[in-house]
Amino acid sequence: MSIIDLARQTIRLEADVLLKLADSLDHSTDFVACVEGISRSAGRVVVTGIGKSAIVAQKIAATLNSTGTPALFLHAADAIHGDLGMVQSNDWVMCLSKSGETPEIKALAPLVKNMGNVLIAMTASKDSYLARHSDYLLWTPIEQEADPNNLAPTSSTTAQMALGDALAVGLLALKGFTPDDFARFHPGGALGKQLYLRVRDLSHLHEKPWVGEHASLSELIVEISSKRLGATAVLDAEGHLKGIVTDGDLRRMLASTRSLEGITAGEIATKKPKTIAFDAMAVDALAQMRQYAITQLLVMDGERYAGIVHLHDLLREGLV
Repeated sequence: MSIIDLARQTIRLEADVLLKLADSLDHSTDFVACVEGISRSAGRVVVTGIGKSAIVAQKIAATLNSTGTPALFLHAADAIHGDLGMVQSNDWVMCLSKSGETPEIKALAPLVKNMGNVLIAMTASKDSYLARHSDYLLWTPIEQEADPNNLAPTSSTTAQMALGDALAVGLLALKGFTPDDFARFHPGGALGKQLYLRVRDLSHLHEKPWVGEHASLSELIVEISSKRLGATAVLDAEGHLKGIVTDGDLRRMLASTRSLEGITAGEIATKKPKTIAFDAMAVDALAQMRQYAITQLLVMDGERYAGIVHLHDLLREGLV
């Protein structure tokens, strides 16, 4: 087989495993009971495993934490050499093992049970030692790994990862976990900023360029140049927004007009300019700029003009 054919076969084999895993949940009462039990628990989910399963266990613990279910990772080998002290009385312990017969897992399972903790088995073998001694069985049906020798953990770890995600999403739904909750747990980086950064956090960084609708061309140019945002709002005598003038509007006007005498801001202004609410999410401002291929939006606090948010603000925050 060519490299590309082998790659496609690998992906298709793993995709087939995921489809079978999804179908298997139709006949599993343990999955639903497990999700409901964890959601009611006052303890954490301790996720453990050996080898590649341990790496997947780390990811599952991280996903649970980020979606509102307290969790921690415990390496099974370390657990039976002292780190079992990390497990508290109310914790639920989830062991990942394809075979369910790994020596470290077989040593760990009875210890967890003796401590009185709930034991969850995530395994491909319903008849394994781990499955028989667990309180809940999360079955990952695997007929073969994706590698040609049927040895390397590939399909099995894919199934573990997917079932861990399904568990986290089920818990997220039961707990009523919201985007605001997600933002509290992800304050750093572009992802966090997409969830909490608002237009008001950016617009206040600038001066608020504006001119009256009867302002002269020279006044208009000075306002746009001095505020360095490439635009200015145009307001009427009562302070109501009448339009916007950008540096592009000025260039087009200069190219098409012979006489500049008597030109006012109101005559040049684009009526009904694109605006965004003061409390809107910054990511929504970015979406609007992309939609209309513009670089700034006028910010409105109700009916009151409150400033400008610029594409450069969003670039600086890493949202682009």
